[in-house]
Amino acid sequence: MENRSSSYSSNGTNKTADELIEDGIKYYKQKNYPKAVEIFLSLAEGGNAKAQGMLGACYENGIGVPQNYAKAVEWYQKAAEQGNSGSQNSLGYCYCNGRGVSQDYAKAAQWWQKAAESGNAIAQYNLGRCYSNGCGVSQNHAKAAEWYQKSAEQGNSEAQYILGECYSKGFGVPKNNAKAAQWWEKSAAQGNARAQCNLAWYYENGYGVPQNYAKAAELYQRSAEQGNAVAQYNLGRCYDNGRVLPQNYAKAAEWYQKAAAQGNTEAQYNLGACYYNGRGIPRDYAKAAEIYKKLAAQGDARAQSNLGWFYYNGHGVPQDYGKAVEWCQKSAEQGNAVAQYDLGQFYEYGHGVPQNYAKAVELYRKSAEKGFDEAQYSLAKCYYNGRGVSKDYAKAVEWYQKAAAQGHARAQCKLGVCYEFGQGVPKDYAKATEWYQKSAEQGNEEGQCCLAWCYENGRGVPRNYAKAVEWYQKAAGQGYARAQFRLAGCYENGHGVPKNYAKVVEWYQKAAEQGYVDAQCELAYCYYNGLGVPQDYSKAYEWYLKAANQGSSTAQCNIGNCYYNGYGVPQNYAKAVEWSRKAAEQGDAGGQARLGWCYSKGHGVPQDSAKAAQWYRKAAEQGNPEAQYNLGVLYDEGRGVPKSHAKAVEWWQKAAAGGDESAKRALLKL
Repeated sequence: MENRSSSYSSNGTNKTADELIEDGIKYYKQKNYPKAVEIFLSLAEGGNAKAQGMLGACYENGIGVPQNYAKAVEWYQKAAEQGNSGSQNSLGYCYCNGRGVSQDYAKAAQWWQKAAESGNAIAQYNLGRCYSNGCGVSQNHAKAAEWYQKSAEQGNSEAQYILGECYSKGFGVPKNNAKAAQWWEKSAAQGNARAQCNLAWYYENGYGVPQNYAKAAELYQRSAEQGNAVAQYNLGRCYDNGRVLPQNYAKAAEWYQKAAAQGNTEAQYNLGACYYNGRGIPRDYAKAAEIYKKLAAQGDARAQSNLGWFYYNGHGVPQDYGKAVEWCQKSAEQGNAVAQYDLGQFYEYGHGVPQNYAKAVELYRKSAEKGFDEAQYSLAKCYYNGRGVSKDYAKAVEWYQKAAAQGHARAQCKLGVCYEFGQGVPKDYAKATEWYQKSAEQGNEEGQCCLAWCYENGRGVPRNYAKAVEWYQKAAGQGYARAQFRLAGCYENGHGVPKNYAKVVEWYQKAAEQGYVDAQCELAYCYYNGLGVPQDYSKAYEWYLKAANQGSSTAQCNIGNCYYNGYGVPQNYAKAVEWSRKAAEQGDAGGQARLGWCYSKGHGVPQDSAKAAQWYRKAAEQGNPEAQYNLGVLYDEGRGVPKSHAKAVEWWQKAAAGGDESAKRALLKL
């Protein structure tokens, strides 16, 4: 009788079981699934293990028969019990995933063990996964690596990839970047996208292989084109920073978009930055905000911090300080240094929260201790100004130094200030200049101005007016008002440039228009005296008034003079007294002298020699020659003070020494 497990009659031709299996496979490939199943079923019922396995696969995948996991398991079981390693592996999958049987990791591992011991490379890989994850067996990284090795040596690309991971991280084997790279090379050569990506990272950074940007770029590209999101992100990053590939923001954005669409959060975050900065794609705050909202909702601390910043500035979302605080708070609670700093700013300036300097300092400190230079700088400022903490120049210097060491230009400048004035450190002009130089070379306008001042005055460096002008010009060109003011002074005094009053006015004007008080006063002086511009008392008054309204005693004194003499405004003694008093009460000697004169003459106030003497004395004691002369007159005449010729002479002598001509004449008459 014919043994149906060994042969089968078809159209009168006897074929061996192996030949019939090949026929079944041929029909399967031709998509003649019913014919393939007919052959597999006939052989399987005769006990052919290979056919039983093939039939199990048909039932598992619903090919040529209705999908039926229970039937698949039944046939896999029959084949597996005959030692068919492929079916043992498939049966392991069924137990692992609960297909046709109750999920049972232990049974899955048992069947994979049988198949693995028979040399089945896929089962060896699967068994390695069981040991890696502790599924169905006790977790054992060494055992996992052992099985991965067996599978990898048979050419299984996934096993080669995972074995590379083991060597990369030191799981089950000693950490060895060179061996990791070797296994990834093998896997990558078979087209494994993850291995290509990891190997690219190694070539980029020179881990286990010589650094090779060209290789890195090639492997990232191959992996990315297979749809690997991590590789797509890395390829975008390479184009973004121009390290591995020539910088190309448009290509960076393109690859970030591909990776982001697959849910890669790093790519999504960077794509948000591209939209925010208009880098490689048109600037779109709303799209950036949309991306960061999604990431923030998933708990991404960086996105939460950025979203807070968006709400603070109204970028892509309505401005809302409350929401800004809310998102920065969430991020700060996760330890994000930038958010802690931003939240500190909110507390320092009372934006979205009640102003609280102590809370600001607490947050700055948390961020600063993580090394965030902006927070270190802000914490230093708090110590410098005694805001939220006791004023402590030494502590300020400590934090300025930390930020300055990271290249923070403003901190470098402030550290220079500390050395210049001996605040928290011994006074050292050379050190001050050194830090100003560092700050200035980074383009910090305050640092440039301070460095120019050092050159102008020979502090810490030999005096060099040309160098001073050079640095003032750099700072002034950035719109820094103090530098514009001082550059005007250089043109006025011919320091480093020829004297040029037109230039003087030009630079005073620029600084004055920014509200720089000293420049407003000097510009007014130019109009008052016709220096570099036609004399114009109205213009002089206008600029003096701007400065006076900012509290400048010099300007207030000059406004008083304008009203007293009717320069640029109708003469008005009462107004002259009002403005002279403002200046005088701030200690301005000119204002005090003018107020004394008004009391002496009864101009704008009732005549009062005692009050005249009182104000003259204040001005005279500051060395004002006019007030010294007039106080001498009061002593000579005995008005408002006891008559005293000796006192009169004493004050006239002081006035004459100061160049007062009236005092000189008075002394000649003695």
